[in-house]
Amino acid sequence: MIGRKIAARVGQGVAAFDPAEWDRCAGTDHPFTTHAFLSALEESGSATAAAGWQPVPIAIEDLDGRLAAVMPAYAKSHSQGEYVFDHAWADAFERAGGRYYPKLQIAVPFTPVPGRRLLTDDPGLALSLIAAAEELVRQNGLSSAHATFIAPSEAPLFERGGWLIRVDSQFHWHNEGYGSFDDFIATLSSRKRKAIRKERAAALEGLTVEHITGDAISERDWDAFWAFYQDTGARKWGRPYLTRSFFSLLGERMANRLLLIFAFRDGQPIAGALNLIGADTLYGRYWGTTEEVPHLHFELCYYQAIEAAIALGLARVEAGAQGGHKLSRGYRPVPTFSAHYLANPGLREAVADYLAHEREAVAHEIRALEEMTPFKKG
Repeated sequence: MIGRKIAARVGQGVAAFDPAEWDRCAGTDHPFTTHAFLSALEESGSATAAAGWQPVPIAIEDLDGRLAAVMPAYAKSHSQGEYVFDHAWADAFERAGGRYYPKLQIAVPFTPVPGRRLLTDDPGLALSLIAAAEELVRQNGLSSAHATFIAPSEAPLFERGGWLIRVDSQFHWHNEGYGSFDDFIATLSSRKRKAIRKERAAALEGLTVEHITGDAISERDWDAFWAFYQDTGARKWGRPYLTRSFFSLLGERMANRLLLIFAFRDGQPIAGALNLIGADTLYGRYWGTTEEVPHLHFELCYYQAIEAAIALGLARVEAGAQGGHKLSRGYRPVPTFSAHYLANPGLREAVADYLAHEREAVAHEIRALEEMTPFKKG
């Protein structure tokens, strides 16, 4: 809008914003950028200054105080829980005498899920958010700003602002109008179909599986899932990122957007996976087990998620970061994007050269992986 007068400010946290006003900018199709999800991270003690995630959301307001655009942002004192690894950049900069932390992280904490980070439908305001992030870096003497798992459509906006674009990959499952799981595996090679059926039978022997959503999710279910999550968190990160109260808050605020998939033995839950339901995507997030069962991880996190997505009429399943083992189970490689603003010219030049080579390598890897998918050829 020509001549529009706006002002940028840094909030004390997403929880300090009116939920309806935040969601009017963010939309509700993508559950992770909703006020309910982000404020639950803060209020549960999961994403706080004490945890190294100080919430500093950036807001653009009209001069009448009406919220026009928002950006989830955090002052970070480390690089944990991000899934876009910049440890080597930090080490190199600090060996050269620089101070890499604190830095600004534009992201959904602990969530390697692509989506919008510039929460507005106005490209001009999106550029204003980017400029405000740069100004926040300059005014506070930060080393850098990093917008991770941005929507592909946002990459040109960040690039226009002079940010460096980084490319990585994930594995997503795509619904080609399947009516059932059998319809899906019918598109795979005979050998892969047989392998998946055998794998599923072994995983489910002696077990029952239940999908739980909405008001059916109880605190008892969260207690069971918390035990599963703690086990996985302890093995992966040494300490789980999320607190127990986070899951209760999700259940209170977003029950209809949640899908718990539990495996039971003799009526007792032994493993579970938590998914969030978006407008067109099922997002697999956390999983854990108290009993080691071969292939149960694949069953609960991948195959059951596919069945749920088909039943819900969703277009995709996004099952999180990494995991080349997803390829043989019908998940395809897709590029993911992040954008990086580095205030120091020397660091920027070195990282820009590195990213140019990395992007070329990632593109080559995605092409090679596409040739290895289990789908019928020809």
